[in-house]
Amino acid sequence: MNGVEDSKSIHDSSKAAVSNTQILRALEVIHNPRSANLLRQEASQYLEQVKLDKEAPYHGFTLASSKAQPAVMRHFGLSLLDHAIRDQWVDYSLDQRTALRDWVLRLSEYLTAEDPLFIRNKIAEIWVEVAKRSWVLEWMNMDEHLARLWDGSVVQKLLVLTVLETLSEDIFANEDSTAGLRNTDLSRACVEIFTPGTVLIEQFPSRDASINVRYGEEGWLSRIGDLIDSCTNETPIDDQKQACAISSLSTLKSAISWVIPKALIATRTLQRVCACLAMANMPIQLAAVDTLYNLYSRSKFSEEEFRDLVLPLFGPESLALLRRLYEWSVVDASNIDDEKYLLSKKFSETVFNVGGILEKRLSLISEDDLRNFLDLLLLILRNKSLHVSIPALHLWQKLLDSDELGGVPAVTAHIGDLLEICSHRMIRYQNLPENSPDPSIAFLNQDVDTMPERHAFTGNYSRLCHGVVQIIARHKPVDALYHILSQADHVIGHLYDGEPPFQPRNYVKFSLPFLRIDAQLAVVEAALRGWAQWLIDQSNLAINCEREHEEITSNLQAWCERLMGLHFEDPAIKERVISFATGFASNPLKGNAPFAFRVIEYTLDAQVPDDKSCMTYSDAVKEFRNFCIHQLQRLAMRFPDVYITILDELEKRMNSIAIDDLTRYRYSSVLFIITHRATDFDEQQREIRLELTLQPIMSQWQNENLSRSLSSLDGFCELVGLGGIQNYIAVRSLHKIQNWSAQQLDEEGKLHQLHMQKCIENLPLRPTKTLLSVSIEKLEVGSRAYNVASALWQKKIPLILPNLLLFISQAHAFHNPASWSHLPPEIRNTIQRILTDRFWQVGISSGSRDEFYAKVGGTKMTVEGFASSIRATMRAVRENGYRILHSMSLLGDNFYAHEELPGPLARALFTDACSLSTHQMTIMVEIIRPIIDNCPAAHRAHFLPPILATLFEQLDGKASVEWGQTEQRNEGASEGDTLAEEMRDESILRQLTYTSVMLVVGILDPHKGGSGPAVDAVNTVPGSIRSFILNTPEILKPVILFCTHALRMRDTRSCSWITRVLRSLIPEFAGETPMAMDVREFISLEVLKACITSLHDSYFVDLQRDLAQLISSIIVTYATKTETPRQILLSLPAMTTEKVDRALEKLIGTKASARHQRAVVLDLLAGLRGVSISEQGKIFKPDVKNLRSATHERYMNINMQPDGPPKETTPELTGVSKIFDEPGPL
Repeated sequence: MNGVEDSKSIHDSSKAAVSNTQILRALEVIHNPRSANLLRQEASQYLEQVKLDKEAPYHGFTLASSKAQPAVMRHFGLSLLDHAIRDQWVDYSLDQRTALRDWVLRLSEYLTAEDPLFIRNKIAEIWVEVAKRSWVLEWMNMDEHLARLWDGSVVQKLLVLTVLETLSEDIFANEDSTAGLRNTDLSRACVEIFTPGTVLIEQFPSRDASINVRYGEEGWLSRIGDLIDSCTNETPIDDQKQACAISSLSTLKSAISWVIPKALIATRTLQRVCACLAMANMPIQLAAVDTLYNLYSRSKFSEEEFRDLVLPLFGPESLALLRRLYEWSVVDASNIDDEKYLLSKKFSETVFNVGGILEKRLSLISEDDLRNFLDLLLLILRNKSLHVSIPALHLWQKLLDSDELGGVPAVTAHIGDLLEICSHRMIRYQNLPENSPDPSIAFLNQDVDTMPERHAFTGNYSRLCHGVVQIIARHKPVDALYHILSQADHVIGHLYDGEPPFQPRNYVKFSLPFLRIDAQLAVVEAALRGWAQWLIDQSNLAINCEREHEEITSNLQAWCERLMGLHFEDPAIKERVISFATGFASNPLKGNAPFAFRVIEYTLDAQVPDDKSCMTYSDAVKEFRNFCIHQLQRLAMRFPDVYITILDELEKRMNSIAIDDLTRYRYSSVLFIITHRATDFDEQQREIRLELTLQPIMSQWQNENLSRSLSSLDGFCELVGLGGIQNYIAVRSLHKIQNWSAQQLDEEGKLHQLHMQKCIENLPLRPTKTLLSVSIEKLEVGSRAYNVASALWQKKIPLILPNLLLFISQAHAFHNPASWSHLPPEIRNTIQRILTDRFWQVGISSGSRDEFYAKVGGTKMTVEGFASSIRATMRAVRENGYRILHSMSLLGDNFYAHEELPGPLARALFTDACSLSTHQMTIMVEIIRPIIDNCPAAHRAHFLPPILATLFEQLDGKASVEWGQTEQRNEGASEGDTLAEEMRDESILRQLTYTSVMLVVGILDPHKGGSGPAVDAVNTVPGSIRSFILNTPEILKPVILFCTHALRMRDTRSCSWITRVLRSLIPEFAGETPMAMDVREFISLEVLKACITSLHDSYFVDLQRDLAQLISSIIVTYATKTETPRQILLSLPAMTTEKVDRALEKLIGTKASARHQRAVVLDLLAGLRGVSISEQGKIFKPDVKNLRSATHERYMNINMQPDGPPKETTPELTGVSKIFDEPGPL
């Protein structure tokens, strides 16, 4: 690299000029949007060649340092330097590395305000790259260079701050491979230069100070604090001062989570940051709030640290300042100021973090200060924006539930306000229209982009409201229930205020009256749960609370009676009332037999008149009737001993109101439950009644005509009402109709629809599914009722299974194109079109889910509705069959003990499974999974091998083919409806992939998806399903093959889980048995190659940490036992023996941390790693200000756990935790 020898190198100036001209021309071609792709590719190739030239670093420095060059040329020059430092640093000599470093220093010294910001930022980035490689090794005076620049211009101060912030982020927060290799040294050095010298001596009196990397005694915390003072003490604040203040706060924000707390105290960092809150400058205020958020995200504060870093915030002046700032930041929903609104949200999150520390040091806070803080917290809770108020709501829940704070007068004084707010906000915001006048909806539209996030967030908000009400009712049940019931009475009495009277023709499922009563009943349900917990508390404390219990019970029963006495025409409201009454009878009044009679009577009487002229309303009526039967089943399970006394009366009543045979049969399932589960009933009579109920169904299963029909696909089609469909398709020329939804169905088509419906209703599938499920639902194995069910079905299961498997097999074969190969092409294509499901996909489909179903309902009498009826018929056969198998599996030996079952079961389920759509296959996998989980250990050897082996072969084939087709489609450009279709298909494919992967997790992950110890150090429990699979090659081979292919499937959730599972498997095959050696070779070859390929793919850029950890696990565990990992690495482009061996030595030779292992791998494969789209320059990186915090992100997660305060991701502080404990470079 002669160019690095700077002054010693001689260059032809004319040649350099030509080179510069060519570079400029290439850059212009690349940045010109009108350039032809071929020209752009040639220009890119030329610039890549320039980077590889041995003179590239010198060219880079000369271009970057020449102010006469265009900015784009100077930036390219910096890129040449960056490339040399990142990719060739280890190949350079000490002199060459020193020359590179000196060039970076000179570029930093030459910076002026006229230099574009992106030039300044690039120089800072290069400085950091040099520092990560040489600081505390050969570059000991970096701090001095920074300090001297600090004494220069404002531009140089900003450069220093950017360097310090980036270093802090890369060393402590980011998954940076270069910093990770030297994390201990670099983290020690950072602590050293940030901390004032006096604090270092006090905190670490025995530290090794023989090697000094510091310059001066003050440290960077002091210097940055002084700069903040100088920028904010004088007004007005010009642009330069504002930039310095914001950059200073940003650097503090990064460092404040890891610096020594005493250093923060000594440098008055808190006071300086709080002073910024008082500035009339929103960007500075926002930066200050961000810094405080990070400070109070720290997990621990000693008493001294609490006094100096937390308590000052509770002082009267500080709280007054915080209140003024918050009140100023509140925005109007009709005119949202983005910056002020962002400040409101971040302020609320910071207050949450501050409040989360209260409980541990409550005694240090005065009552007045606590009251003032809670007043502020309530003010934030009242904010019309749910995103602003949710951290306050979450904190209120934590405070109320705290043993230390829950009973404090300052907290309990706000109970009335909290009940009022939470009751109002229990409404289902996700079901309010987007144009609702409610201000909260305007804010939701601003904050949430997709429907899944909207549902997740509003669900979390509702759960937190529910939690607050429940806790209040637990501590003060009488007062809380009186307040809540009075409020509910008022709302229910004014349901239709401002709304037109109910009319079937205007029916909508989530009308405002429904949402109002639903919210109030949800509040009552939350209070009832709190009251139930209060009863348990009193019982545990041996306190006699019978009088209060009777009083509350009497009031609640009277209130519920009044509710059931009201007349509602809306079927959705009636559903909600029945659901509430059923839950009320089942829990608070579970011993009240008269009330149980009242509820079942109310449910039977709750009839809604149908109106066929109003399709949406008519569908709601059908849904309501189904719901009522489900609630009757629920009541029967809860009160069998109560209802057995009126069994004959119930039977007569149900027969009198049944509108058809199907409804009559469904009512019989309620009687079946009561007969089956009642304890005080003659066993002989029980057996007779149960057998009588099952006899007609069993006769159908044993009918020879059924078996004959199921023996062929044509017979199956006749059986389910599809016998004449082919002729109808051909005669009506359905293949010529483009828009099926616009073509009305003729009378023959309508008759076909009706025939299909009747055929399905006459099959034994649905009644068998229902009676099997109610026989075992919510029963403990070994209980009396379970044993009755086991004896009842023991001899019937073998009689059902042969035809059941034929049903499933033929339903799958119906989807196989080969089954229709004898038909003309146009008929085959039409059948394929008929079998294509219609979907509404969250976040992809246009319109809401309700609009989609309304549209589907509106096409019932069209050709599309005819096709939908065929799909519904096949879906009913498949899914009823699956669910019967699932229910049978809950009967244990009665199902699994049949030695001849596994083979036919596997063939029925999986022979044509790949012909199912991805959505249909997902459903199959979801229902098959519990059948696998329920298999007793004694039957695994004969049952699981054919099932699991065939299942994973089919899943692997289906997913691999579908992903291959998806990637091919993605290579082309799609628009409009075609693009939406492709996005929907890909989303459904992700669901199949994730469901399949979670099946793998369920059988192989030792922690079953929960948190646990590091997966690299797992011992498989003998006798577990994991142990069985790992010792059964017939299953293990297809499972590991699927896992290997899943590493390349473009679903980040799935890939992340698979890396975890594979890491847990690696230690299992470190032995020397033939099977272990075979699997080890496969993992060392195929899994390692798949990992490296994904690491190279920019799609998986967010999973590089997981992939690198898996690669390191393979190398660390297997490289000493087989040469395969080393040979795979050596086969990679531009990989040398020296480089690979050096990496292997770092991985194998020492017991390095997981982060260090990842860093070694990422560093080794740096040239092969994919980069994100933003890094490629194809899109802009997101504005850091608009990125969600950890708190905000948590509330957008459907799996939010409300226990404990959410904290920012804790940086790996291995170096800091052991800082100065042992001699080191410092």
